[in-house]
Amino acid sequence: MPGVITLTTDFGLQDHYVAVMKAVMMKMVPDVSFIDISHMIPPQDVMAGAWVLRNAAMMFPPGTVHLAVIDPGVGTERKPVAIEMNGHFFVGPDNGLFSLISDQYESTAVELTETAFWGDNPSQTFHGRDIFAPAAAHLANGVPLEKLGTPFNRLVTYHWATPISDKDGIQGWVVHIDSYGNLITNIPGEMMERMSPSGEYKIYVGNTILQSVSKTFGSVPEGDPVAYIGSAGMLEIAVNKGDASQMLSVMKGAQVSLIVR
Repeated sequence: MPGVITLTTDFGLQDHYVAVMKAVMMKMVPDVSFIDISHMIPPQDVMAGAWVLRNAAMMFPPGTVHLAVIDPGVGTERKPVAIEMNGHFFVGPDNGLFSLISDQYESTAVELTETAFWGDNPSQTFHGRDIFAPAAAHLANGVPLEKLGTPFNRLVTYHWATPISDKDGIQGWVVHIDSYGNLITNIPGEMMERMSPSGEYKIYVGNTILQSVSKTFGSVPEGDPVAYIGSAGMLEIAVNKGDASQMLSVMKGAQVSLIVR
């Protein structure tokens, strides 16, 4: 069965960067299937990439290789790595990009030190093409992880702040804004259910107060804000057929407060 390699980058679609990474891998693994998770991660936003990987990667079958390049530190002392977690392989920079997956699964990691598995004459500014893409292709070809480099066990990790709760409610923050302008928070739906099984909350975000948690966007009239538990299991705030970030003037990092009714 041909291998599967996913790609997640902040390269966009205007330039040649994604295509040449695929070209490198296609020459090494002709029958590989490429799946583009996203190339529209905001430039240099490592945690936005981590969020996308957290929600997409483990939906693929075991053995999938996930190539992820959001790499503002390219060419510096940050490590190029390959990691195995839960039967999946991840290749990219050790800069926190894999944080939201590595905190859920045990991992085995190597620094990509074996230059025999790199491309020729690697650029200092395009490790995606010259180090990460070849490593991903070798893994898809069945090369054992340990042959690609030196084992190590201290991945760089970054985490969002943990929501704060007391008897009156929960305080969290907007940690991601998707392409629709929906505000995704760090407040898990299960935390909300434990505190108030009936789900009766008053929600404060920016200058907006929402009186309840709904099931979906269409639970409110067009143009109205709505709070709901999103597909990732976290509290989200949207505007029905609108852009919540713009219409509510709320950006990433904004505080979200829930008061039990």
